[in-house]
Amino acid sequence: MTSNKNIFWLSVFLVTGWLIYLLSPVLMPFLIGATLAYMGDPLVDRLERLKLPRTLAVVIVFLITLFIVIGFFIVVIPAISSQIQDSIERIPVAVKWLNETAIPWLNTQLNLNISDTTTDIQSWVQTHWKDTSMIVTTILSSISSSSLALVAWIGNLLLIPVVTFYLLRDWDILVRYIGDLIPRKQAEVVFTLAQDANDVLGAFVRGQLLVMLSLAIIYSLGLYISGLQVALLIGFIAGAASIVPYLGFAVGIIAAIIAALIQFHTMGSVISVVVVFAVGQALEGMVLTPLLVGDKIGLHPVTVIFAVLAGGQLFGFVGVLLALPVAAVLAVIIRHFHQKYRNSQYYDNAPPQQKIVTAQNAQVPKKREK
Repeated sequence: MTSNKNIFWLSVFLVTGWLIYLLSPVLMPFLIGATLAYMGDPLVDRLERLKLPRTLAVVIVFLITLFIVIGFFIVVIPAISSQIQDSIERIPVAVKWLNETAIPWLNTQLNLNISDTTTDIQSWVQTHWKDTSMIVTTILSSISSSSLALVAWIGNLLLIPVVTFYLLRDWDILVRYIGDLIPRKQAEVVFTLAQDANDVLGAFVRGQLLVMLSLAIIYSLGLYISGLQVALLIGFIAGAASIVPYLGFAVGIIAAIIAALIQFHTMGSVISVVVVFAVGQALEGMVLTPLLVGDKIGLHPVTVIFAVLAGGQLFGFVGVLLALPVAAVLAVIIRHFHQKYRNSQYYDNAPPQQKIVTAQNAQVPKKREK
């Protein structure tokens, strides 16, 4: 009987993974909507405790979220687009500086012999620089030829707020419905695991997003004060990449050093960049993560990196979105079974009166005298 149950649940797990793999192209709006609904549910519950109807509370939270998103696109996106355009325009100047200043300095200081590589790069950039309009035309024509894909993409984007609104309105009903489906015999264990998983997911989703936003602001302000013209672009890239431990720091500091060398043409400009990212990393480790996330997640940095890479490899972008929440829930389940195993007879089945010999109380037998 137990074997049949195991086969049943294994089949359910395999079929679910197979369906997620097949439906991954259309799952993104539903995953984003469910994530937004999960993040907004505690605020809606607080408004409900103030005697507001659930639908009105959802409308208020929904409008606040919508205004924040629209404000982000109105204020931040144009600035980032301008910095991207500025970076593209600086490519010929950067290649020229690399060819005339940086490479001769490296050849002198490190006794290298780098000569024609940057000349080839510069000639290639100058040759193909005028082809940019042709590339843009090709991209636009390909987009127009695949109008169905473009319509599907816009439809998925517009579907996100619709899914978010209805899930947020019916969130408590869905949770109760799923809870009623759980067998009563296992209900206590499942509810305990669900509460622990909710604590972990809440700490991760809300806390980690706040950490990423805080780091993006810290890096952007620090690089802006140091005079870097692409400060906002690099700051937000580093903040977004901080979802993986140390990845935001590595990507951000490398991009900022390159940008500083291109803009200022001096090695001294690198010092301010290093200081900005050192301060940001220190604040993340000592202030932001302990304050906003805490120690509830319990995922080792190596586990986080593996989860993100495995999710991306198996399910693409959808897998990246699901990787860390799924890993956090699996960590809760593994800790539960680990504790259950420690309390079972399989872990300690020695008779009560049998003494366990350890390295501390073990005695080396004396040698017999000849």
